[in-house]
Amino acid sequence: MVLMVAELRFPLVIFDWDGTLADSTAVIRRALQRSAEDLRYPVPTDAQASFIIGMGLRPALAHAIPTLRDEDIVPLTERFRYHFVQGENEIVLFDGVPEMLAALRTRGHWLAVATGKSRRGLDRAFDTLGLRDFFVASRCADEGFSKPHPGMLHALFDKTGLRAAEAVMIGDTSHDLQLAENAGTASIAVTYGAHERELLIAHNPLTLVDSVSALRAYLEAHA
Repeated sequence: MVLMVAELRFPLVIFDWDGTLADSTAVIRRALQRSAEDLRYPVPTDAQASFIIGMGLRPALAHAIPTLRDEDIVPLTERFRYHFVQGENEIVLFDGVPEMLAALRTRGHWLAVATGKSRRGLDRAFDTLGLRDFFVASRCADEGFSKPHPGMLHALFDKTGLRAAEAVMIGDTSHDLQLAENAGTASIAVTYGAHERELLIAHNPLTLVDSVSALRAYLEAHA
C-alpha cells in the first residue's frame, strides 16, 4: 500500500552518496593520497583522508593538505579526479540499497541526494549504479555552497515544496549531520562509512545504524 505524504513523518528522505549509499570511501581516500604524492605534498593519513569525505572537492583538498599552495589547487584537483576515475569501477552499492530505496518509494517517500560530489560525478554514478530513477531531486557541491552550509538542503526543499521539518538527512559523516543541523532538519547517522561514531554522536542524530538493513528497518518504523 502506498502511503499518502500527509501520513508520513518524513515525506522527504535525503541521502548522502559516498559512504552512505555507495561503498566508495576507500577509493576516495586512495585518490587523495596518490594525488598528494604526485605533487610531492605530505600524504594524508587514512584518518585525515577519510575526514574530508562529504566536503566539496576544493575545501576538502585544502583541509587535508594544509600546506597546499594556491597554484597547486587546479593540478591537485586534476590528479584527484584522475585517480578517482581510475578506481571508480571498484565502487559498488552497499548491500540492500536498491531494495531499501524501492521500499521507501513504495511507502510514498520522496527520495533525494545531497552530496559533496560534482554534478558530473553524481550523474556518472547514477548511470553506472542504476539509481537515477529513484530520486526526485539532487544537489551537488559545485551547484552552490558545499556541506555543512544549509544551502544544499534549502535547494532541495525549494525543489520539492517541502519544509525542513518534513525531511530527514542520512549520512556517514559529521559534515552530513552538521548540514542537517544548520538547515533545521532531523538526521540519521550510518556508522559503516567514513567517520567514527564519536564524531557522529556529537551532532545528535535521531539514531545511529550499523547497516543498510538496520537503516531500512528504522525508516520503515519511524519515518
